Amino acid sequence: MTATPAARTHAAPVEPSGQTASSPLRGILFLIASTVVFSVADVITKQLASTLPPPEVAWMRYVTFALVAIPVVLAKGGPTLLRSRRPGLQAIRGLGMVGSSLLFIASLPYLPVADATAIFFVSPILIMALSVVVLGETVGWRRWTAAAVGFVGVMVVIRPGTGAFQAAALLPIAAASSWAVGAVVTRKIGGDHAFTTLAWSSLVGTFVLSALMPFAWVTPDTAEIAMGLAMGILFAIGHWLIVLAYRHGNASLIAPFSYVQLIWAGTLGYLAFGSVPDAWTVAGAGIIALSGLYTAYRERVRARQRALFRLTRSSGRPAGAGARCGCRS
Repeated sequence: MTATPAARTHAAPVEPSGQTASSPLRGILFLIASTVVFSVADVITKQLASTLPPPEVAWMRYVTFALVAIPVVLAKGGPTLLRSRRPGLQAIRGLGMVGSSLLFIASLPYLPVADATAIFFVSPILIMALSVVVLGETVGWRRWTAAAVGFVGVMVVIRPGTGAFQAAALLPIAAASSWAVGAVVTRKIGGDHAFTTLAWSSLVGTFVLSALMPFAWVTPDTAEIAMGLAMGILFAIGHWLIVLAYRHGNASLIAPFSYVQLIWAGTLGYLAFGSVPDAWTVAGAGIIALSGLYTAYRERVRARQRALFRLTRSSGRPAGAGARCGCRS
């Protein structure tokens, strides 16, 4: 999703410092609202990508995003919120996010929004796999099985080896991979406020894409400029809704509702472009969603096991079976 974030941010949210969960229902509603906003932004992006180069479309998005996000960050905490304790990791994260946006946008002239969105939702599975390599996390057979099922869902959507296959379908997979790198790096960034990460994402994307503009520029007309501004503003609103969502609920509870975006992507794609997802896309999207939902469920179980283990250790009581097994799931 060009909202990278949204599966882009849904998959590995950056939770504001010092915030506690206060209303899970409110958090879920904020996240669902973000999926609507991101889906509208994706439809506008697809329209722009039909007449403008993808780097320019991404640049319009990031410049507008920065113009909205930076003043908000400064108003919330002043220049100190722009300072990162891990600038190198923030830069790598920003590169992962902007790469994801570029690759996803590049797919939209060739794929329906629903297809590109469905394929992109493989990102939580890629994040899980990278977490094993980069973060040393332990993943049991259940989640590996769910990951394999998710990849089957992707294959159902893109159908390699058939006449329905398009090489452009590989672009959302590459976009999801780039997003996964950024998301895993996010987990290694400690001590930075959510608004700091938001500011760095917008600035890194703006600088990188601005450097590309001399090589990929088509002068937009008035309508395209208006759409670009609307797209960037929606992008910023979507990210802000995600920040609000994770203020009000735990990530393991809220994140699965990001799959609602598959519904909006199909509906808005039909209303804007008349594209109806075929049975293969619907089936594949359903498999991907079920895989992701099960992975999120196992994450919640694992978190409870870790909490029980810590509780039993601190109280001196014998640990339960889940704790003894090292929370492997």
